[in-house]
Amino acid sequence: MGMGSSLEKLFNKERTVHEILGGGIVADVMLWRKKNVSVGIVAVTIGSWMVFETFSYTILTLLSSVLLLLLSILFLWSKSASILNRPSPPLTEFQVSEAMAEEASKLLRIHVNKLLQVSYDIAMGRDSELFIKVAVYLFLIAFIGSLMDFQTLCHTGVLVVMAVPAFCERYEDCIDGSIVLIYNKAKELYLRFKIWAYPEHTKQS
Repeated sequence: MGMGSSLEKLFNKERTVHEILGGGIVADVMLWRKKNVSVGIVAVTIGSWMVFETFSYTILTLLSSVLLLLLSILFLWSKSASILNRPSPPLTEFQVSEAMAEEASKLLRIHVNKLLQVSYDIAMGRDSELFIKVAVYLFLIAFIGSLMDFQTLCHTGVLVVMAVPAFCERYEDCIDGSIVLIYNKAKELYLRFKIWAYPEHTKQS
């Protein structure tokens, strides 16, 4: 009973994996309910990674090449259309509206302020649990970054996103039981660390 209640509290079990992922088209694709799209994304990811590795391409090189090709085609199309009295490329004017710029700046400001607030709380020693979480995340990022470059990390990330949610949905019960055991062990280790690091707070509580 105790494990079941902690499991529901930890994983919010009143919602399914599909609902946690948003319940829309993106969730359907990640859970392989739209198999053609899911297979296409995986195939394109693997294929692009093979191209990058085979021809020693980088993301910057690929983007520059694609943009150069696209602009060259549009330029030649426009020039030939004016000479041959043909219609120009059906393009609207490229412009960012003031409303879009304001919305983007507001969103950026909110996230930057949250990041600064978290950094300030950690620096002032206000939240030891948050410090441990951030330290673990940064360590994992540094460790993963030492194993692969950014390009491979992006491709691997896409494959993980396409595989893990579907795997979790299929083997949900087994995974939940294992994660609860790990969570309880980690919580026990955290309490021991808190007692060791802040003995005066522990005595007061």
